[in-house]
Amino acid sequence: MRWGAFSCALVPLVLIISGVSWAGAAGTAAGLAAVTCACRALLRQSERTAARIRVRETGRHRDRSARPVPTAHGGGRHSERRTPVD
Repeated sequence: MRWGAFSCALVPLVLIISGVSWAGAAGTAAGLAAVTCACRALLRQSERTAARIRVRETGRHRDRSARPVPTAHGGGRHSERRTPVD
């Protein structure tokens, strides 16, 4: 993501030096910023999804000693049979 922020600053500067108008450089900077933000959002979403899948595959969260650690929804006497409460 740092490279994205760097390019949002560098590309308009290079465009201005090469003779492009200020408005064109500003538009390019805005477009690059939008693409960078969208990529960051997609990356964060995929990281969260991967973490959710990883937790689902391992079952419960585990600590460093590889013993199961009770979770907020995993404990209780009858956690296997979930019936609706009337």
